[in-house]
Amino acid sequence: MEKCIQVEEKLKELNIQLESLPKPSGNYVPYTIVEPMIYMSGVTPKVNGVLQYKGKVGLDLTKEEGYQAARQCIINQLGTLKAILGDLDRVVNIVKMEGFIHAASDFYDLPYVLNGASDLLVEAFGEKGAHARSAIGVAALPGGAAVEVELIVRYE
Repeated sequence: MEKCIQVEEKLKELNIQLESLPKPSGNYVPYTIVEPMIYMSGVTPKVNGVLQYKGKVGLDLTKEEGYQAARQCIINQLGTLKAILGDLDRVVNIVKMEGFIHAASDFYDLPYVLNGASDLLVEAFGEKGAHARSAIGVAALPGGAAVEVELIVRYE
């Protein structure tokens, strides 16, 4: 029998601590469950409720800072998943990610930025973390955030 992936152990190895479920900043819920799927609202790169990456990638921020912003968004989504499921090993797979990048009009490295989120999902979940995705450049995001990420997750 193949050893079960221990996602939370992997996150500890990466020195990642998950925060609790964030409070929505508007009239919506952080997720909706339609079994066996979880549709997760977009989150920005906040730590302890404070936005960490603000501004346009390619103008105010480098693409590497955008990458880190996307990574923080996924850390926040993982905190929400942990609150929902109790155990991240219940994730069957990450189905789809949509990433919105607050980008300068001439910034075209959107896929690189969103790899900050994708790379962490694959590091944490292995094959279960591989997903379909869209990297979309936008003129503005809530609070001036650099990145916002949504997820669709299948669980058991």
